[in-house]
Amino acid sequence: MSHLLIVEDDELLRDGLCAQLTRAGHNVSSAVDGAQAQSMLETTRFDAVILDLGLPVIDGVAVLKWIRQRLAALPVLVLTARDGIEDRVQGLNAGADDYLTKPFDMAELLARLQAMLRRSRMPAFGGTLEVQGAANKRLRLDPNLPLGWLDDEPMELTRREWSLLSLLVGNLGQVVGREDVLAVWQSEPTETGTGASNALEVYVHRLRRKLQDSGLSIRNVRGLGYMLEIDPP
Repeated sequence: MSHLLIVEDDELLRDGLCAQLTRAGHNVSSAVDGAQAQSMLETTRFDAVILDLGLPVIDGVAVLKWIRQRLAALPVLVLTARDGIEDRVQGLNAGADDYLTKPFDMAELLARLQAMLRRSRMPAFGGTLEVQGAANKRLRLDPNLPLGWLDDEPMELTRREWSLLSLLVGNLGQVVGREDVLAVWQSEPTETGTGASNALEVYVHRLRRKLQDSGLSIRNVRGLGYMLEIDPP
């Protein structure tokens, strides 16, 4: 389940989007202007933003630039009536991950949103993903290759183990749903003797063994998915 922020000053459209996205399984919050959106983004963690450009108080383009300065990796889908080529270019150059014009089809919005969320959960390009466990052991993952290290000791990881662990590290302290893992696995070759639809628990068990004594634990959140946590001291 993703936590979404809808920034839209049209009350009817805002309420409709909130209702549709809630029915689609998302946790949805909303803001009526750019200033309220910035205030909420400073205090609450969101997985993605759906942003109108024609906002009161602070314009949507200014909000988008503000997001890119402070929350560079946060996915933003622009949803606006501004349908000119120059408007699209301005929105994308300001940092939008996707751009959809009004009027729109809800099925297309949901598909674009899901694709954007899927991309955001894959390992980022450049640098390493890392987290410090309670036992002062540092877990590091290469963002592009199925490689990992506990401190300076290399970990033996299959590509699916690496994908799953990357999702968990990138969402430390947050639940990663089964559907999020399977969405990433769909683009990867099937490993011998395993099927993506029924092998998730096997991979979680393997990773738990490999993370023993690291100060990190993978917790099963019943009915929702899995969460990587730092063990209490």
